[in-house]
Amino acid sequence: MGFTEAVRTVLTQKYATFSGRASRSEYWWFVLFYTLVALALGILAFVAGAFSQQGEVSSLVVIIMVIGGLFVLAIFLPVLSLQVRRLHDRNMSGWWYLALIILGMVPYIGGITGLAVTIISIMRGTEGPNRFGPDPLRPDARAEVFA
Repeated sequence: MGFTEAVRTVLTQKYATFSGRASRSEYWWFVLFYTLVALALGILAFVAGAFSQQGEVSSLVVIIMVIGGLFVLAIFLPVLSLQVRRLHDRNMSGWWYLALIILGMVPYIGGITGLAVTIISIMRGTEGPNRFGPDPLRPDARAEVFA
């Protein structure tokens, strides 16, 4: 799965789909898209702020901040559902993500939970079908070894 296909799949076909599985390529291409858009908005806000008068917030900065806030609101459900589907690919329940989010709010443990989510997302998914659906890379593969 390529960049545009991953972004199109997450934003149109599986916007708030918490069932099924997401391959590593789908997950990481979408994370790249999300990061690039956030970085672009941040750079635009910084540049617009640099050209504003001292002590004043320019209306362009406010507009960029509003667009960024709307982007975060619009992308919240797809990011959440994509992470749950990525956990499903590892044959883990999506409730683990909620547990990691809650643990992330505890001081000194938040960094460890963020690292745990990243490591889980990097790891290869279960080969063949698991309890959450068929393998997204090879839907026709079977889990039976000695068939």
